[in-house]
Amino acid sequence: MNQRIQKLQAWMKENGIEVSFITSSENVFYLSGFFTNPHERLLGLAVFQQEDPFLVCPGMEVNDVKSSGWNQEIIGYSDIDNPWELVHTSIQKRVNRVRNAAIEKEHMNVERYEHLSALFPDAAFVSAEEKLRKLRMIKDAKELKIIEEACALADYAIEVGCSEIKEGRTELDVLNAVEYALKQKGVTEMSFSTMVLTGANAASPHGNPGSTKIQKGDLVLFDLGVVVDRYCSDITRTVAYGDINDKQKEIYDTVLKAQAAAVQASRPGVTAAEVDLTARRIISDAGYGEYFPHRLGHGLGISVHEYPSMTETNQLVIEEGMVYTIEPGIYVPNVAGVRIEDDIYITADGANVLTKFPKELQIIR
Repeated sequence: MNQRIQKLQAWMKENGIEVSFITSSENVFYLSGFFTNPHERLLGLAVFQQEDPFLVCPGMEVNDVKSSGWNQEIIGYSDIDNPWELVHTSIQKRVNRVRNAAIEKEHMNVERYEHLSALFPDAAFVSAEEKLRKLRMIKDAKELKIIEEACALADYAIEVGCSEIKEGRTELDVLNAVEYALKQKGVTEMSFSTMVLTGANAASPHGNPGSTKIQKGDLVLFDLGVVVDRYCSDITRTVAYGDINDKQKEIYDTVLKAQAAAVQASRPGVTAAEVDLTARRIISDAGYGEYFPHRLGHGLGISVHEYPSMTETNQLVIEEGMVYTIEPGIYVPNVAGVRIEDDIYITADGANVLTKFPKELQIIR
């Protein structure tokens, strides 16, 4: 049994949970090594205190499960089978009575919950999310190596994007060039929809790239990430195309100062709230507090947004082995939008910055 499942089993024993039924693709992958997007079909991993686990999946994916290295029972089903009957039978073979079951309450929909509760009417259902989030929060050496590779590719993508900035080119022109260059490197998936935003569009934190043309005096914001072996990177850089005005430069320098201070503050023993507030105070003291509308960052790993959420109210204590983003921003409509984001890994000595593309203002001529 792998160590991740053993840690989940230890938690189950402590809390009197007979079975955990895990259904999100990300957590099934974390525990089993097998990843798929089953769409509307059922994917599930059943874990018990002592009995062997089993994985249920569409029958057409059984060979893929075997190839992933999963060496426990696999229950494949066809499109005319009722997978819930197979799940019920396999659980009953291992556990006489289910009193407490753990599920991902934020992932499982109502229909599937009703299936499970009908199969096990005496069971109380508890949340598995908090435990799984904490397990995934601390990265091991193998995970870190993969994330570092994803970060290096993200750095390369920003480099390509900067080289593609020319007057008259649209946001989508630059975006397409970036993603094509990554495909030539063997990248098959981005962490999320790539953003290239210019001028006034950059003042929308989650703007949508389109046909807006890049002009001299624009700030151009890139936000992108690359998936490597199911692990994500996430980087944001804002660059200038030609000379920018004093207000734009002031906003950029404020974000850079806040970002650097938050990286410096990130170390074991401090809270997520302290790290967020380190950046937030600098931006507020500069008079831009109302223009920093989002959290400082988020955990990063199999999902691009993982635990923890780096907010000013989160009292979670930072631990060695965590990977998260630091991405303060200032967005003043019709003036400037600036965000600077790094992925960092927490060591005993503090933050190791994994994204390396320069943060000092890059002026593209």
